[in-house]
Amino acid sequence: MERMGLKFDYPKPRKLIAYLLGLDATPGDLVMDAFGGSGTTGHAALASGIEGLRFLLIEMDERNATQVIAPRLRKAVEGYEIRRGQKQVESEGLGGGFQFCTLSKEPLFAADGQIREDVTFAQLAEFVWFAETGTGYRKPKKRSPLLGVHEGRAIYLLYNGILDDLAIDSGNVLTGVVLDRLPKHDGPRVIYAAACRLGTPRLNREGIVFKQTPYALDVSP
Repeated sequence: MERMGLKFDYPKPRKLIAYLLGLDATPGDLVMDAFGGSGTTGHAALASGIEGLRFLLIEMDERNATQVIAPRLRKAVEGYEIRRGQKQVESEGLGGGFQFCTLSKEPLFAADGQIREDVTFAQLAEFVWFAETGTGYRKPKKRSPLLGVHEGRAIYLLYNGILDDLAIDSGNVLTGVVLDRLPKHDGPRVIYAAACRLGTPRLNREGIVFKQTPYALDVSP
């Protein structure tokens, strides 16, 4: 089998994977394939018709992941048109969707669960955004502690001196002064920071959910 110039000696037949899923998979199950290959398992899961069936594909070859698996799954979800000789072949999309995630070359956290000292704001922002939303992070054009707004919630990260000031821990701690400097949002806010100096009454009044890094990210041993 060959896709986009990449050859697979022993591709898994989609009908076989679909048959195996039909034998045992139930709604809401998670199917994992540690050798993503050409994305057959993901394609079969999307086409299974099993409600809420999820899949996790792992692929070490970056070229294969970006040039074969992701395009195949995207076509499976959205549909596609191809020409075979004089005939135009169309396929309707299966619906559903998937997230494409890339692991960082080095872990963001040390063995004791603390954030490594050389981790950049952008690196941690990607982690925080995915932890909060389950979606990929799009870096804002302008440097800002506001990572974005998801389903009406504004998500902020105070880390690595993002505010460029001399507040406590270079603005990594949520204080009244720091809060006043954050980009405004008319709605609920989630703020990640090293610590918080604001009391519960004010947090509630401001519609703020405070989450302490790194502990709120479930990385502590």
